[in-house]
Amino acid sequence: MLIFAPAALLNWMRMNHIKMQRRPAKQRYAFLRLSALAAAICFFVSAPMLRAQDSQGESTSNTPAAAPPEAPEAPKAKARGKKNNKDAPTKSAPDQPAWDPLRAEKDLEVGQYYMKKGDLDAAIDRFEDAATAKPGFAIPYRYLGEAHEKKGQKREAIKSYTRYLDLYPHAEDAAKVRKKIDKLWSEVGKKDKSAG
Repeated sequence: MLIFAPAALLNWMRMNHIKMQRRPAKQRYAFLRLSALAAAICFFVSAPMLRAQDSQGESTSNTPAAAPPEAPEAPKAKARGKKNNKDAPTKSAPDQPAWDPLRAEKDLEVGQYYMKKGDLDAAIDRFEDAATAKPGFAIPYRYLGEAHEKKGQKREAIKSYTRYLDLYPHAEDAAKVRKKIDKLWSEVGKKDKSAG
C-alpha cells in the first residue's frame, strides 16, 4: 500500500499546484516545502519495502526469481552413551529471567483475577511465579496463603503467611495475618489429634 503512496502524492501535488497559483507566495513556498517533505518520507518508507521484495524474489521484473538457498543440514545427533552438551541453549538458558519485577506485578494481577474467578490452582501458580520473579517481595506470599487457605491446604497457608510476615514484619495487616496463622495452627492441631 505504501508503494503507491508516492504516485498518489505526486498526483495530489499536481492537482493542488493549480489552486496554489492563486495563493500568496508565502503559502506557495510552504506548500512546496510540505510537498517535498511528504515525497521524501514516502520515498524513504517505500524504498526498503521495494528492496525487500526484490531480495525475496517478488520483483515486478520479468526475470525469473532465484531459488531460495537450501537450509544447511542439521548436525548429526551424538552417539548414545555420550553426555549431552551442557552449553546447548535449551539446557543452559532459563525460560524467563530470574529477576523481573514487572513480570511479578503482572503475575500478581493475573493471580488475583484467578482468585476472583475461583481457579485456585492457576492463582497459586501465578503467585509462586511472582515470588520467583521478584525474590523478597512479600505480597505474593500473602495471596499464596489466602489461596492455600481457600483450597484447604492449611500447612501450606501457614508457610506462606509466615514467609509474608518474615519479609514484611511491619505490615498493616500483620496482626490479622498472625490471627489467621494461629487459627490455622489450631485447626491443623485438631486434625492431627483426631487422626491420631
